Amino acid sequence: MALIVQKFGGSSVADAESIKRVAKRIVDTRRAGNDVVVAVSAMGDTTDELLDLARAVAPSPAPRELDMLLSSGERISMALLAMTIHSLGCEARSFTGSQAGMITTADHGSARIVDVTPVRLREALDDGAIVIVAGFQGFNRDTRDITTLGRGGSDTTAVALAAALDADVCEIYSDVDGIFTCDPRVVPLARKLDVVSAEEMLELAANGAKVLYIRAVEYARRHNVLIHARSTFTSNEGTYVLGEGMADPRLAKGEDMSDVIGKEEPVVAGVAIDRSQAKITVVGVPDVPGSAAAIFTRVSKSGANIDMIVQNVQSASPGHTDISFTLPKEQAPDVAKQLKAEQDELGFQSLVHDDQIGKLSVVGAGMRSHSGVSLTLFDALSSNGINIEMISTSEIRVSVVLRDTDLDKAARAVHTAYGLDGDVEATVYAGTGR
Repeated sequence: MALIVQKFGGSSVADAESIKRVAKRIVDTRRAGNDVVVAVSAMGDTTDELLDLARAVAPSPAPRELDMLLSSGERISMALLAMTIHSLGCEARSFTGSQAGMITTADHGSARIVDVTPVRLREALDDGAIVIVAGFQGFNRDTRDITTLGRGGSDTTAVALAAALDADVCEIYSDVDGIFTCDPRVVPLARKLDVVSAEEMLELAANGAKVLYIRAVEYARRHNVLIHARSTFTSNEGTYVLGEGMADPRLAKGEDMSDVIGKEEPVVAGVAIDRSQAKITVVGVPDVPGSAAAIFTRVSKSGANIDMIVQNVQSASPGHTDISFTLPKEQAPDVAKQLKAEQDELGFQSLVHDDQIGKLSVVGAGMRSHSGVSLTLFDALSSNGINIEMISTSEIRVSVVLRDTDLDKAARAVHTAYGLDGDVEATVYAGTGR
């Protein structure tokens, strides 16, 4: 008997029929002889609708009360799912995050998991019940308040439960068949990956890939949790995310892998795109020690998450430099305002806020041992008349900033250039990727 943790997102439980479909899959897993724990998100767009409602009554909702409101969405879906499972003849028990022992920091809206004490879950499993847990939420011991985990919180809940319960696998269900070489909505010929390393998945998730969230992948890598990303709408095998030292699960199943055994891993695993960032350029900064530190001291006070940074010496204005950096779109206006307010003290000439950019990233562990990877990227963009505004690299990633209007075209061109195109178009069953 295996212990399987399953996570179903909002599009998977969007309405009554969807909940029935998910319940049947869960019951089938239980009747196959497995213990089952399920983390579930709020139905469809419930969280966004609750957030809109909160802002309609209070322009700046109190963080504590906002968490109380938003966490109700998962409680609705967990109860409905448990009811449906009961109707199919299996026992199910639903638990809130706090009842499940999900202990977090006190940061409302962006809490992080610090401990999981799943005593009640183990008791339910020992009694033969299917366990349903509300994702995205937890409890802080000091304040005794309900907290929420932020974006991707249900993924993180599922992985944390898998780690705490020593599960055999954590299955993350969405509306696509697994992890693809690029977003199949943008690149129809994207191919599903059978396996991907946790290291590569971290880079893909950090640079825009939406099927798995970076915090969940980080948690899985740290606690050696095997993730299986697959579709709610089919029984097809998805993509396994393998941590360091993990064996490919397909070998244990006795699958024919003669077509991959002995072959080198591909140089590039995938292409990720991200439209969620903006660029700020601080023009005419005095080119003296401490100028950059002074600027980013102000930026850090706003709590902004900086991604890429480029500094260029101005030829037209000797003794000055331009500093450009990217950050989430929603944080950019406050950062720009903060810098402009201290322009005289910082001594720069002007500031440009650009929210019409897109980031394209090429990721692959094989980059460490292969030359020419960057050249292929630059050639593909150049031959399609696409200009590069910023470049950033890591050991297994090359990222470029482009015009937002060029991003889809660039993704298709680069995907083809690296030989990642498949023979048939990928299927997207619902439409959101979650």
